[in-house]
Amino acid sequence: MWGGRFAEGPASIMREINASIPFDKALWRQDIAASKAHVAMLGAQGIVAAGDAAAIAAGLDRVAAEYQANGVPEDWDLEDIHMTTESRLAELVGPVAGRLHTARSRNDQVATDFRLWVRDAIDHVDGALAALQVALVTRAGEHADAIMPGFTHLQTAQPVTLGHHLMAYYEMLRRDRSRFADARARLNECPLGSAALAGTGFPIDRNATAAALGFARPTANSLDAVSDRDFALDYLQAAAQCALHLSRLAEELVLWASQPFGFVTLPDSLSTGSSIMPQKKNPDAAELVRGHSGRIVGCLTALMVTMKGLPLAYSKDMQDDKPPVFEAASLLGLSLAAMTGMIAGAAFRTERMRAAAELGYATATDLADWLVRQADVPFREAHHITGAAVKLAESRGAALDALSLGDLQAIDARIDARVFSALSVDASVAARASHGGTAPAEVSKRVAEARTALGLE
Repeated sequence: MWGGRFAEGPASIMREINASIPFDKALWRQDIAASKAHVAMLGAQGIVAAGDAAAIAAGLDRVAAEYQANGVPEDWDLEDIHMTTESRLAELVGPVAGRLHTARSRNDQVATDFRLWVRDAIDHVDGALAALQVALVTRAGEHADAIMPGFTHLQTAQPVTLGHHLMAYYEMLRRDRSRFADARARLNECPLGSAALAGTGFPIDRNATAAALGFARPTANSLDAVSDRDFALDYLQAAAQCALHLSRLAEELVLWASQPFGFVTLPDSLSTGSSIMPQKKNPDAAELVRGHSGRIVGCLTALMVTMKGLPLAYSKDMQDDKPPVFEAASLLGLSLAAMTGMIAGAAFRTERMRAAAELGYATATDLADWLVRQADVPFREAHHITGAAVKLAESRGAALDALSLGDLQAIDARIDARVFSALSVDASVAARASHGGTAPAEVSKRVAEARTALGLE
């Protein structure tokens, strides 16, 4: 490829460090598509004869068929997917293949291919996110009134419903989908035709190639177009944020599946056993989702550091842009599939959840609120009175609503029998009917809205 400038070929170490074909072969579909759009434009503009353009396009179809059937060959002397494709094209159609590279460079070629790949990855992850949302919404609808403890600091705080808890993750994923959609909108500009860095003197039609590849428009600055990897960073930032959400859910499943919690039994198909302890059922899929989040964040960090301080325009450092994106996409896809399977197949032990809420004094805030509303007690005083009631109940190993009226009046005489209507976990969740609250009726509304948004209704 560079024979006119160099008297000798590259040393073996240069050949090894320079070759990207082991990983950028993943771009072959995008490379074929961009090449076909480019040669069609060259033919339409009269830059390449119509017959030559047709021969090149047919040859590219043959190369694509070979890749589809047999995979992409790895010849490190050809360095990358672009030269691999062009070399095979030359073998198939002869010297006319050399006309394909008119008015383009590998710089704008790889920028275009990579944008196309990331755009495809975003479309794929959006479908996977939607599938997990469906699983969450389905299970939330089944358990809109199943009571469980809500936690702060991993301490029992107030009773909530399992449906409400699951819908919190639906909302996180809704934001994740919006971040990926924003990233897709920003990346949807076509670098093809920017050439090496300065554009080209050939009378190309960049609007035509942009439209042929489904881009909204061509990029506006050739220097920026070939050196920009913001689109890859946008993807990785959205992926990292999504992975953090999945990790939080995974951590809860790990806790809930442990014997002290006993809130959930995970599917056998997404659990493993122990080589020495026959009683074990390990939540390995959830733990791996949790672990993958660290690797995905690492991919983001790796590319950010690679891009830091690079002068315009293209530098070979940017060859290392693809491995972290490819790795993150693979890990995120696995994590979403595993989490969707776990949520869809989990057996929630709602009786254990309810018992935990009752024994965790989760209705203490309801007692304080009752004192404020019904006995006109200032909240800070009500807080103190409630603390004394919790201490008494805890000393007896009983729930708050198991204390007698006499017990409560011994703490504060202003308490009367009406208080018991506020002390049950059922009354507590039912009372929290503000928009977005945990009341079963409110959860059912949010589930219905989500089902409509997901196209399930």
